[in-house]
Amino acid sequence: MKPSIPRGTRDFGPAEMQKRQYIFNTLKTNFQLFGYAPIETPTMENSSTLMGKYGDEGDKLIFKILNSGDYLAGINNETFEKFRKKKFTPVSNPTKVGEKPSYVISTHENINEFTKQISEKALRYDLTVPFARYVVMNNHALTYPFKRYQIQPVWRADKPQKGRYREFYQCDADVIGSNSLVNELELIAMMDKSFAELNIPVLVKFNNRKILSGIAEILNASDKIIDITVAIDKLDKIGKDGVVKELQEKGISDSAIKQLEPLIDLSGTNENKVNTLKTFLATSEVGKKGIEEIEFLLNNLNTLNVKHITVELDITLARGLNYYTGTIFEAKANAGTFTPSILGGGRYDDLTGIFGLKGLSGVGISFGVDRIYDVMEELNLFPEAVNKVSTTKILLANFGEAELIHCIGIVSKLRALGINAEVYPDVVKKIAKQFEYADKKQIPFVAVVGSNEMAKNTMMLKNMTTGNQEEVDFDKLVEVLK
Repeated sequence: MKPSIPRGTRDFGPAEMQKRQYIFNTLKTNFQLFGYAPIETPTMENSSTLMGKYGDEGDKLIFKILNSGDYLAGINNETFEKFRKKKFTPVSNPTKVGEKPSYVISTHENINEFTKQISEKALRYDLTVPFARYVVMNNHALTYPFKRYQIQPVWRADKPQKGRYREFYQCDADVIGSNSLVNELELIAMMDKSFAELNIPVLVKFNNRKILSGIAEILNASDKIIDITVAIDKLDKIGKDGVVKELQEKGISDSAIKQLEPLIDLSGTNENKVNTLKTFLATSEVGKKGIEEIEFLLNNLNTLNVKHITVELDITLARGLNYYTGTIFEAKANAGTFTPSILGGGRYDDLTGIFGLKGLSGVGISFGVDRIYDVMEELNLFPEAVNKVSTTKILLANFGEAELIHCIGIVSKLRALGINAEVYPDVVKKIAKQFEYADKKQIPFVAVVGSNEMAKNTMMLKNMTTGNQEEVDFDKLVEVLK
C-alpha cells in the first residue's frame, strides 16, 4: 500500500521543525514575560463539552470520534433495531426471504440523536472552550485573575486549502476572573512585541460585540444578532453583495439592511469611525457601552508604546464564535501576497457559565502558528541560524574503531559543557563521507581524530564555512566553539 496522510494535515521534517520551534519559543517567552503560566488539556473532549459553543457553522466542523473498542459490532442488536424503527424511514422493501429493508435517517434532529449513539467524544475545535471547562473543574485550586497559555493542536473538518488546515496549532493566552480592560491593553502589547520579534508587519483589527448588539437593536433585529454577525464577518470573503444576500436569506428586512449599509462601507480614521458610531447608536445603551470600551483602548494605546503593529477599528469584524461578548481582535499580515488571519480573540463574559460557574469574565488571543509559519516562509523572515537543518555545532570524525571510542569521550565532555555535539557512529574508510554528512546537515565544525591526534591528545578542527583548519587541544576546541 502506498502510504499517505489525511488531507489537511502535514508532516514536518527537521528543517521545518527548526522554524516552527523558533515561533513557539518566541511566543512562549513572551507569554511568560507577561505573567502567563502553561497548561495542557486532552486531545479529546466529551462531545457535550464542545457542541453548541461555536454556533451552527462551527459545530459542523467538529471531528466526532467513534466510540472505542468493538462498539459497532452490536449495531444490529435489539436496541439499535428499536432506534432504527423509530428514527429511520424505509427506502426499499425486501424482495428475498430474510432480506432486510434499507433505511435513511428521516430528520436532522434524528441524525444528531443517532450520532450521539455512536460517538460520545470529539477532537477539540479550539483551546478556549476546553480552557473554560478546565477552570470550572479546577476552580478550587486557581488564583484569580488566572492567566494561562496553551500551545497544542486543534482539529476542524474544514475544506483544506492554502492557509487552512484540518490539523493545526494554536498558541493561546487567556486571563479569566477579571473585567478590567487593562487585560485587553496588555494583550495588544503582547501582540506588538511578539510580531516585532518575528519581524512580521501586522494589521490588528478590533471591534466590540456590544457595538454589534447595539446595531441589531437599532435595526429592530436583536433576535437576529447571531445571523447579522455571522454574515458581516464574511465581508472579506464574499463581498458586500454576498453579505446583503445572506442577510436577506436570514430574514433581515430590506429597510434594516439599507440602514446597515453605511456602516459596512465605513472608512476613515479610528476617531472618525467612533464619531459615526456615536451618532448611529445614540439610543442604544449596550451600543454606547461598546463605544466606551473602544475609546478606552484607543485612548491608552500610546501608553503601551505600540510601534510595530497597526491597530484599526473595523466594525464589520464580528468573529463567528458565539461566546464573544466584548472586545474582539483579528490580525493579518500586512505584507506579501498571502495575508490570512494569523491571530484572533476577544472578551467572553460568561463562558464558564455554560459549565455551571457563573460570573467569570475572561479575554484571550490565539496565535495561528501554521499560518504565521506560511507568512514567514513567503516573506523570508526566518533568521539565518534558524534555517539550518541541524542544531549540532560540531561533528567528531574518526579513522578507525580506537579513534571512534576516543571521540565518544570527547563528545561526552562537550555535552557536559552544554555544547551540541555528535560523533559519526560508523567506521568508514573514506573520511570524505563523514564530511559530506556534516555538510548536508549544515554542521559548522568538524573535528578529525586519527592515531597521531590521539597520541598528542589533539584533533584537527575544520571550519565548514570558511574551510580553515587548525590543530587544537580540548581547551582550545571549547574556546572556539563558545
